[in-house]
Amino acid sequence: MIIFGPPLVILGIGFFAWLLFTLAVFALPFFAALTIGIWAFHSGAGMLGCIAVGLVAGGATFGIGQLVLAFVTWTWLRLLIIILYVAPATVAGYSATYGIAQMAMPSPTWQTIFAVLGATAVSISAFVRFTGMAAPGPAR
Repeated sequence: MIIFGPPLVILGIGFFAWLLFTLAVFALPFFAALTIGIWAFHSGAGMLGCIAVGLVAGGATFGIGQLVLAFVTWTWLRLLIIILYVAPATVAGYSATYGIAQMAMPSPTWQTIFAVLGATAVSISAFVRFTGMAAPGPAR
């Protein structure tokens, strides 16, 4: 059994790192969905209502971002919109990497260094994925 432990741990960390890089683009829509869903629940919408409202809010947030990127002609405004979507992914990448680093090493300095490196990698990945989803040029 000791032979299977380290490869499974590496496989698990690799899976969660892949999941983090893949889902980093959806950090802002997820945050919007969660916030509005919780608000709907506390305003009396019930469990199904808060899930429905949260799903609509998350989808609308992602759709509005894609729509705005498709129709905005100024490059600086497109970059600002992309940064708006990448910033929450950077925070999520920092938090996830810091949590993994806390389990792996005792030094707070190295934990912070690895967390910053992870946040940088996640933000670059989210930037590349989000710009890849956008139309190559403004719609006419």
